[in-house]
Amino acid sequence: MLGNIDAVANLAVKDLAVARRFYEDTLGLAQVDAEGDEVIVYRSGNTRINVYRSSFAGTNQATAVTWQVGEDIGRLVAALGARGVRFEHYDMPDTKLEGDLHVMGGMKVAWFKDPDGNILNLING
Repeated sequence: MLGNIDAVANLAVKDLAVARRFYEDTLGLAQVDAEGDEVIVYRSGNTRINVYRSSFAGTNQATAVTWQVGEDIGRLVAALGARGVRFEHYDMPDTKLEGDLHVMGGMKVAWFKDPDGNILNLING
């Protein structure tokens, strides 16, 4: 039923100005729409990410958005690190940490948080 319809990610934030600096200046996303002082809509590839003001910002303890970046993962992790992104390091079974990359067999993943604690990641898949 929904398998052929694009989905949109929604990220709750406390302060849209702080979020705007992170998503535009640090991650390089392009704003495509806004709804007053409550929502900023970004384009990421062919998808959209809604960043909206909420008192529940930062309460999700799981990954909220994943970017599949292929073999560019090492270069992108280095570029984001140069822009001040701090990567999370998790102790996971059968996973080896190589710098900021978690390596699980052929899969490589790097996790980081936005200013409100939303967990985001890059994956080479």
